[in-house]
Amino acid sequence: MTSPFYITTPIYYVNARPHLGHAYTTIVADVAARFHQMLGADTFFLTGTDEHGDKIVRAAKDENLSPKAYVDMISELFRQLWPELNIRNDKFIRTTDPKHMVIVEHILQKIYDAGDIYFSEYEGMYCYGCERFYTERELVDGKCPDHQTEPETIKESNYFFRMSRYQDWLVDHINANPDFIRPKRYRNEVLAFLREPLEDLCISRPKSRLKWGITLPFDSQYVTYVWFDALINYISALGYPDGELFHKYWPHVQHVVAKDILKPHGIYWPIILKAAGIRLYNHLNVHGYWNVDQSKMSKSIGNVVDPLQMKDIYGLDAFRFFLMRDMVFGLDSNLNEFALVERINSDLANDFGNLVSRVLAMTHKYFSGVIPKIDLKLEEELKIGLSDDAARSVTGFTEAMENFEFHKAILSVWDFVGRMNKYVDVTAPWELAKKKASKPELEAVMYNLLEGIRILSGLVYPFMPDTAKKIQKFLGLDPESKFYAMDQLKQWNVLLPGTQVQKSTSLFPRIDPEKIHALMPPSQKESGGDAPEFKPPIDIETLDRIDLRVATVLSAEKIPKAKKLLKLEVDIGEKRTVVAGIAESYEPEDLVGKQVIIVANLKPAKLMGILSNGMVLAATDDKSLALTTVMKPVKPGTRLR
Repeated sequence: MTSPFYITTPIYYVNARPHLGHAYTTIVADVAARFHQMLGADTFFLTGTDEHGDKIVRAAKDENLSPKAYVDMISELFRQLWPELNIRNDKFIRTTDPKHMVIVEHILQKIYDAGDIYFSEYEGMYCYGCERFYTERELVDGKCPDHQTEPETIKESNYFFRMSRYQDWLVDHINANPDFIRPKRYRNEVLAFLREPLEDLCISRPKSRLKWGITLPFDSQYVTYVWFDALINYISALGYPDGELFHKYWPHVQHVVAKDILKPHGIYWPIILKAAGIRLYNHLNVHGYWNVDQSKMSKSIGNVVDPLQMKDIYGLDAFRFFLMRDMVFGLDSNLNEFALVERINSDLANDFGNLVSRVLAMTHKYFSGVIPKIDLKLEEELKIGLSDDAARSVTGFTEAMENFEFHKAILSVWDFVGRMNKYVDVTAPWELAKKKASKPELEAVMYNLLEGIRILSGLVYPFMPDTAKKIQKFLGLDPESKFYAMDQLKQWNVLLPGTQVQKSTSLFPRIDPEKIHALMPPSQKESGGDAPEFKPPIDIETLDRIDLRVATVLSAEKIPKAKKLLKLEVDIGEKRTVVAGIAESYEPEDLVGKQVIIVANLKPAKLMGILSNGMVLAATDDKSLALTTVMKPVKPGTRLR
């Protein structure tokens, strides 16, 4: 039986309106929750708003509102945003909820009674933007690293939490559980911080300075520090300590946060849990920033991107897809509108949308829109590895999703999209349709294509749920019957012959690159007028996965019944067979002895019954195709670097 799955976003601070960064974090949680639902897990997805502290009082004053009226207004903006982005959270918590406040008081009292909270006078450097004290070593050139302002020196009496008592324990726990904080760069960052003595945490603010907060249960003249209040939402939302939801979901919790709040979640929170006698969370999953014009989004510099504007201009599913595809989870990513449009035009319109449209159109053209009956033996013969490729994509997708490697999950899906497009070209249904004797082969080919589309609709579901359900309706399926569930995606021959399919509409219309100036910062606009349609940037890890080798062609021959394909025998330090779609541009005898470039680590695939072990590179335009080669002979198998 699949274990329950509990995922949380940070509760967002309501000193400003929601922006792209908030949207990304919450979409990540939604994608992860939908994936675990596909696995059959009972899921619970929590988000909400953090509503106490100095910054709230200041923001409310700027709006000429009381703190309560202000937080009600901004919290509602967050609450209303999530359905607009097709985000299905199970609960929305606010730190002004009375039940939450009672649980915060309970945990404060529990830790105080255990002797881990004490009263002392303290003088320190306080950043009002961060609402916390800084040490000298944390400052950069004497300034807060986030707000670039010099903190104010404050001397006052406060309550302190004995974090130092738990420093060695936390280091040992992180070392014993390497994936407690992931990706590992953030685990290493926390461990580096813990190499220095950990100071006790000031967890109160005197009411003479701040009244907007939860009163300490053991001293009515103080409110608690906003982080000690906010972090507890993850268990108060489940009804800690006795709630049924707490016992069911807390053992399976996954937190998702941005890297700017790594320290509170990676240090404060586990120590609070330990001191309160509560089991720790399973994983802290930390992502980078979405930068705009190479800078972190900031209201002060005016580069904040409104997610609803992005959604309205480019479409919700395309927007969700781009965010998950173009950020490597854990690293920063730059929001570039040209890259967004190219991603939509290339991956979604050309590769994916066009595939779905072609397959459904051919089903209507050749079989009046009815899934054809099939000869199972012939259908199996004509799969030419398609179901095996689907299985590999499902496996790669699953492994990546479980590790929060969302871009890799999408790459696994698009490997199969590419394989499906290749299958269309190789089997050429339009050629089979010309010959009456080939009708059984056409039925088998079209059935395989429809099955592949069904599997793809399931794999894209977490990222693009509306698109997935639309495709399932096209196929005559009921999307509410969970045809995207993982057990269905691991099967082939699920579609029922005789089922009527719908005609497809354009899933992702192409976007004119000349019409993308609505959201770009000035520097992007200035360079955008004549910009060519380059592919979006990739990371060095992705590039390093591609093994390009020089190959010498030993022999070449045409493949019967395949107008575009040649069978090549090549030497790359070992002999290999490669099937290449170059027959319309090159004669076989002209290729022998030539050196070409091949992708040597491409997954083998059967094409027209021939196992192809690699892919030949070529440049193409609207008129011709030209093989890629080297300027002078080199040893076969030489790697391109």
